[in-house]
Amino acid sequence: MSSQHSATPAPRALSARSRWSFGLGSLAYGVKDSGFATFLLIYYNQVVGLPAASVGIAIMCALVIEAFADPLVGTLSDRTRSRWGRRHPWMYASALPVALGWVLLFNPPEMGEGATLVYLFSAALLVRIALSMFEIPSVALGPELSSDYDERTRLFSYRYLFGWGAGLLMLFLAYGVFLVPSPEYPNGLTNADGYTAFALTGAAIMFVAIIVSSIGLHHEIPRLPKADANVAGLRQHFGEFAESIRNKAFLVLMAAGLFAYTAQGISFALSNYMYPFVWRFSGGTLQLVPVVLFIAAIIAFFGAPMLARRGDKPRVAMRLMVANGVFAAAPYLLRLAGILPEPGTTGQVAILFVFFIVNTACGIGAFIVGASMMADVVEDSETRTGRRSEGVFFAGSFFVQKLVGGLGIGMAGLILWFAGFPDAAKPGEVGEATIDRLTIVFMALHFSTTIAAAICYRFFPFGRAEHEERLARVLRAEVEAVAPSPLSGPPA
Repeated sequence: MSSQHSATPAPRALSARSRWSFGLGSLAYGVKDSGFATFLLIYYNQVVGLPAASVGIAIMCALVIEAFADPLVGTLSDRTRSRWGRRHPWMYASALPVALGWVLLFNPPEMGEGATLVYLFSAALLVRIALSMFEIPSVALGPELSSDYDERTRLFSYRYLFGWGAGLLMLFLAYGVFLVPSPEYPNGLTNADGYTAFALTGAAIMFVAIIVSSIGLHHEIPRLPKADANVAGLRQHFGEFAESIRNKAFLVLMAAGLFAYTAQGISFALSNYMYPFVWRFSGGTLQLVPVVLFIAAIIAFFGAPMLARRGDKPRVAMRLMVANGVFAAAPYLLRLAGILPEPGTTGQVAILFVFFIVNTACGIGAFIVGASMMADVVEDSETRTGRRSEGVFFAGSFFVQKLVGGLGIGMAGLILWFAGFPDAAKPGEVGEATIDRLTIVFMALHFSTTIAAAICYRFFPFGRAEHEERLARVLRAEVEAVAPSPLSGPPA
């Protein structure tokens, strides 16, 4: 057992400032997710002109390699000692490299295909590692700010609301400002200059969000657990790391994330193919998509904490993930059955938007509850190891998210290849057989991975009663550790 005896945070309700500042930090991650998952593949495929499969593999390789850096960032963050605590030095230092890398990613110089793929790989790796330096320490503050079972769900609902809000804002700006159709670019998603403006705007949002969030949480530093004063050797460090990640609850959440983030990665990467080519969305309809999805995020913001208050988080997460899979697959089944109205009609758009709202709200809600469950794993591990390892656990979560998110993007490129989807394609000119292959494979993979995630949540080993009993035991032990012995006399 480690010699670290960091105080367990009180089960308190947080101030509005702390909640909002914690949530604001995810603006940077939301911008990144929107760009990586929705625009990066189509930009390098349809604008730069690289093969979709090659682009998907390059992005996947960058994300896979970067994912292995996350556990190191989490561990170093747990062990950082400074007058600004364990997390804030990392958070402040990440702002500038994140913004610079984002601009570089969407502004490749003119080179040959091989050199451009290397550039894409390098720029993507820079962005992801720099953002990990902020996101992992920042999200690790969640379990440190409060140990209350329901407060953690409320706290992470802010995180997901702002994250999705930023991503959807970038979608709205892309579809409505930067990448609108024009006589020169009938498909606005192929406008190279628009992506430059998109990147500059995103970089500014990321930089400001990181700095404002870090400053907004700075007043919490005195309340946060401190790093162990005794720095372990390399062998002990890896032993403690291995002991932490063998936690059953952690492994269950990693398995759930493996499937859930694969589904999300495929969905995001193919969305800009589904909207114009399958559903025949025009520029005006595309501009409504971010608004519709933000409605879903607001529903999840209020709905996930409300559902979690009424029961145990594992059951709530399982049911939300099942609903996400069912409602995501439903419109594609209806299309194949010939039940939906004609593509591009008002009736079809209205039906699709209802499905989008429900399946997205359920998906976001499941992720909110899952993140709150990860925060609860901290005390479960603390009772077993004597250490608080917030950075390690959330780094593990991001490891899986990025590893399989990259896999999702890579799989999206392979799905396009399998479907025979042409480069430089135009809406309305892709064969029906190609569209059918694309939708069938997408639907099958997305549904199967969401259901697998739901099954994993079913095996999470504890709920509300176990957490509250464990928390009381941990806090009681800490009080006894600092209380004077009844046999000792008064201080001299």
